[in-house]
Amino acid sequence: MRRISFILIGFILMLTGRVLAYDEGDFQIWNTDVEEMPLKKDLKLVFEQEFRWGNDASEFCYQHYDAGLAYTLNKSWIIGGGYRQIYARTAANKPWRPEADPYLFFSYSGELAGFKFDDRNRFEYQYFSYQADTGRYRNKLTVKAPWKFTKLEIQPFASDEIFIMIGNGQGLNQNRLSGGVGFTITKNIKAELYYMLLSSKSNSIWKDYNVFGTKVKVAF
Repeated sequence: MRRISFILIGFILMLTGRVLAYDEGDFQIWNTDVEEMPLKKDLKLVFEQEFRWGNDASEFCYQHYDAGLAYTLNKSWIIGGGYRQIYARTAANKPWRPEADPYLFFSYSGELAGFKFDDRNRFEYQYFSYQADTGRYRNKLTVKAPWKFTKLEIQPFASDEIFIMIGNGQGLNQNRLSGGVGFTITKNIKAELYYMLLSSKSNSIWKDYNVFGTKVKVAF
């Protein structure tokens, strides 16, 4: 089991090494932290912060702060909503540009042949102070393998998320294809390591970016 865990971690690091050697596309590092607090049965308060470094991970270029509610209807369905405040910039010497995103979501989870899956649907209203507001639909499908390795319960997963702009004629303008491993640090703390191929369209031109990401979730 220990040998298998080393192989999985090595695979993630190998992907990262290959990304660094790519001539096309930017290499980025993303870090996400999530805190969950139960309010009452089936209802929880969720906080999230995310920080990103671009330009071959040399410049701090993005941050967001998120607060929302998630209500569990049953073992398959979860609904909720929240508010996200975003600050982004295109270079270290550029000003931060704010964006406000209230959102609603619903997700369906299930199991097939031992593989657990989660299909999340999210609707956002993007408010900008420097350009016209937009709407966006996001769909993220995550599949977790039925295997867990070592005491850390290392579990491989894969996901794909599409972004569709609403009301401005752009349509599909982003895709995030990810693969990685999740593991348990303590009873209340879980973490993920992943590689993401981020494809984004701007002015009808698609560009690919390579992301190495970490995520830590604390459940109180």
